[in-house]
Amino acid sequence: MSAFASARGGPRSRAGRWLPIAPATLLLLLFLAGPIGYCVYIAFTDMQLTGSSAVDFVGLANFRRAFADPAFRNAVRLTLVFTVLSSLVGQNTLGLALAALMRRASRPVRTVTGALVITAWVLPEIVAAFLLYAFFRREGTLNAILGWLHLPTQNWLFTLPILAVSFANVWRGTAFSMLIYSAALAEIPRDIEEAAEVDGAGGARRFWHITLPMIRRSIGTNLMLNTLQTLSVFGLIWAMTRGGPGDRSQTLPVFMYDQAFLKSLIGYGTAVALLLLLVGSLFSVVYLRLMRVDV
Repeated sequence: MSAFASARGGPRSRAGRWLPIAPATLLLLLFLAGPIGYCVYIAFTDMQLTGSSAVDFVGLANFRRAFADPAFRNAVRLTLVFTVLSSLVGQNTLGLALAALMRRASRPVRTVTGALVITAWVLPEIVAAFLLYAFFRREGTLNAILGWLHLPTQNWLFTLPILAVSFANVWRGTAFSMLIYSAALAEIPRDIEEAAEVDGAGGARRFWHITLPMIRRSIGTNLMLNTLQTLSVFGLIWAMTRGGPGDRSQTLPVFMYDQAFLKSLIGYGTAVALLLLLVGSLFSVVYLRLMRVDV
């Protein structure tokens, strides 16, 4: 009798385990998987915003067009430059440095520094973009400071647009890295560092051989989240340069917007969006594999 009850209760118990997550699963399928599936369909068509309303299936034509398009290859190159400069190097390194310095700073210094850095992070993206636009423009703050120091000035948004938007993204997003690394550093036992100091290890050796290995997973998590966020940055670049001058700061999100909504090529723009999603997925896989490697 017990075996029969167990046999009957098995499927019912499994259904009971799935029941609490059923609403969340349904919402994910409705609002995430559904739109992604529709975008995949559009990417294989010649859908346009204007012109003929007929939609034809074109197969891989949009993807072949992207790989043959010099403007797309330029957007890929600039996206990688923007991601490396502002995420892998800028936000990650500066966030770790600020977290390490604030750990040893006095309380007033930590309070003031944390408030200044986090203020840049909580600003709406469009507000931060206009602030940095005012900083880098020809008559902006940066040139005023350089002129006061009797140093040469230039139109930074014209001569070095990708560096300007990269710096803007670093300025706005470093707080996230700083908070992650501050939490990770707070979990390192003080006695380990003190023992290494007693053994004669200097600050640089302690940081390289003790601190970094112990926060390895936090570094991997921060790199993955920062990279995915940086790959999708659009408003900041659009408000500062609109991808210009020419296409010298046209990253993949800006290129995708230009093709889909300004040139009305919805099918081609959606194909570019899927390629951007693939790039983000590849970065995620690499980071997850690196995080599983034992130090």
